[in-house]
Parts: sequence; structure tokens; C-alpha cells
Amino acid sequence: MSKTEAKARTGEDVSPVAEVKSAVAGFMTEFMGFRADILERFKQQDDKMTKMERKSLAQARPILSASAESAAPHVKAFDAYLRTGDDDGLRGLELDSKAMSSAVAGDGGYLVDPQTAETIRSTLASTASIRAIANVVQVEATSFDVLIDHTDVGHGWATESGATAETGTPSIDRITIPLHELSALPKASQRLLDDSAFDIEAWLAGRIADKFARAEAAAFVAGDGIDKPKGFLTHPDVDNDVWVWGNLGYVPTGAEGAFAGAEALIDLVYALGAQYRANAVFVMNSKTAGTVRKLKDNDGRFLWSDGLAAGEPARLLGYPVLIAEDMPDVAAGETAIAFGDFAAGYTVAERPDLRVLRDPFSAKPHVLFYATKRVGGDVSDFAAIKLLKFAVS
Repeated sequence: MSKTEAKARTGEDVSPVAEVKSAVAGFMTEFMGFRADILERFKQQDDKMTKMERKSLAQARPILSASAESAAPHVKAFDAYLRTGDDDGLRGLELDSKAMSSAVAGDGGYLVDPQTAETIRSTLASTASIRAIANVVQVEATSFDVLIDHTDVGHGWATESGATAETGTPSIDRITIPLHELSALPKASQRLLDDSAFDIEAWLAGRIADKFARAEAAAFVAGDGIDKPKGFLTHPDVDNDVWVWGNLGYVPTGAEGAFAGAEALIDLVYALGAQYRANAVFVMNSKTAGTVRKLKDNDGRFLWSDGLAAGEPARLLGYPVLIAEDMPDVAAGETAIAFGDFAAGYTVAERPDLRVLRDPFSAKPHVLFYATKRVGGDVSDFAAIKLLKFAVS
């Protein structure tokens, strides 16, 4: 019993101050109890959310890291091989791949780890090469066959009572694209390889990609097909008015080693079939581009327009322009500009595996890395590419 209550029972007066103190004390007691209850509820809720988050992460982790975990042994073993020549890890490594069952390639060398191989592929795809606009396929064989139906299926009109005439059958051509071995031979000092801070995989990927990109770019344009891809300019070219399959049609400029005007470029665009023009691209080197961007139409407007955003290709007569430095310069008799749907007209075939063989003996004190891959290329549709040929007097 409180002092106030005792006084009340005895008939004594209770002061107002004592009543306020008693009420405040009771309120504070109840408030503290309420606060403790709220804090306990928050703690329980927080614990529940933490458990749910941990459970979610535990369930997601195997999926997110499965590929990385499977690739990690290859990366580690390949790094050891590059730095010290220790190939025990690679020889005992089994790869989870339909194409490869072991890191040891059958024809010599060791397969590059997935991250390095992807870096090289990305660099090759982004370079100024015909590869960027061609049809690129990956194969496991030593060649790739393209079947082309370049004739129309016969047709006719039939009536209800009339006899139906027999139509012609299409003609199928087989184009075989053999794969050739492309190699690069970067080198580094052993002292550099011993430096753990040196990113050997990134360095090797950059050097290999640079060598491969330049070699491929030249071959896809003017390769003779002997131990290398066959470039599209290697095929015979004929005046587009008498074009037949197996040749590339060209449009003459009408002036010796020069443009007679913008008309030749317009004629080139419309020499290409309508079914190819939607995906068509101009291909020329930088020197030719410098000449072309000075051309104007009859109203004094430039035919050339720069890309509206960073990274977008320039446009000529509304079509994208690819700058390929291996294209010939403007000169009499040269086909310095190509226009066509290269995704239909040119096919690049390659094997997915990239091999590296370490050689510490041939260039002491440096270590050579002999990198090889197999790639081929050739025209797959002769109607999809047209050329601009500068006249000869």
C-alpha cells in the first residue's frame, strides 16, 4: 500500500504534488514496459530477416559461382604453367565441355583458360575487321560447308481445270571453307614472369589478340586462301552488267583513278539487290574515307555524315561505314570500296579452342609463348557484295 493510499484511508489529505508524482511514476513504469516490448519485437523481426537473407544467399551461391568454381582450377593451373612451366595441373585437369575433355590439346600445346580466351574473342570481335560485320560460326571440324541456293524455284499459275506445268528445281552450290592455323609468338622475360604482381593472363591475352586481329583483318580482305583465309577481293571481279555467280560485280567510277562525281556511289548502292541493302555496309580504308567525305551531291550537301553518338559508325548515303585499313587505296584499276551485306556474303569459321605452348629455350633469357588457333574465311554469297572500281584509261 502506498503512502498516499494510507493517508487516504486514515482520512488525511493527499497533496496535489504527491498525486502528480505518483501518476508520473506509474506512467513511466508502463512506458518502460511498452518500450521494452517494442524493442523485443524489433529484435525478433531483425533476427528473422537476417535468417531469411542468409538462407537466400546460401541458396543462390552455388548457382552464381558454379562456372567460376569450375573454371578456377584451369585458371590456376594455366597461370602456373605460364610462369614456371609446371604443367602437372593442366595434364591432370578434366574440362567440363562438349568440345574438350582435357586441357591438353591433341595436336600440341595447352588450352587457354576461359577468361583469357573470352578476352581475346571480345577483342577480335570489336576490331576494325571484316569479322565485325561477317557471319562468324564456330565448328569442331577442319572445314565448314556453306550450302547456297542462288537460283529461284520455278513457279507458274494454275487453273481449276487446266493441267499444271512442271516447274524448275533450284540449284544448290556447296562452298567449303577450310580452317587454317593462325599463330602468334609473344615473349616475356623470366624475371617479369616471377613477379606475382604481373598479370600474365591479361598481358598474354592482349598480345595474342593484337597479333591475331591484324593477321585476320588482312586475310579476310586480300588473303590468297593458301594456308590462310581467302579474302573477298581475291575472287575475280566483273562488270556488274555481266555479273555471274562465282565473281564479284563491280561498278566503274568513270574516271581514271578518281571519282567522276557522287553518281558512282549511288550506282554502287543500287547495284546491290534490294534483299541485301537493309543490312549493307560500306568498307574502305582511312585514306579513301578522307577522299569520300569531301564528296557532295548536286545541292552541295556532303554525302558523308558522322555518327550521332560516340561509338556509332559514320554513314555514307545513309549506310554504315567500316574502316578496314587493308582495303586498297584509290588508284587506277583498284576496287577501293566495297558495299554489301557481309553477314550474308562472307563467312568466318573458327574452332573455339585456343592453345599456348611455352618455350623457355629458343630465345633465352626470354620465354616465348606459341599461341595458335584455327580459323578460315571465304565469300559465301557472291550476290551480297559489290565493288566500286576506279577506271583505267
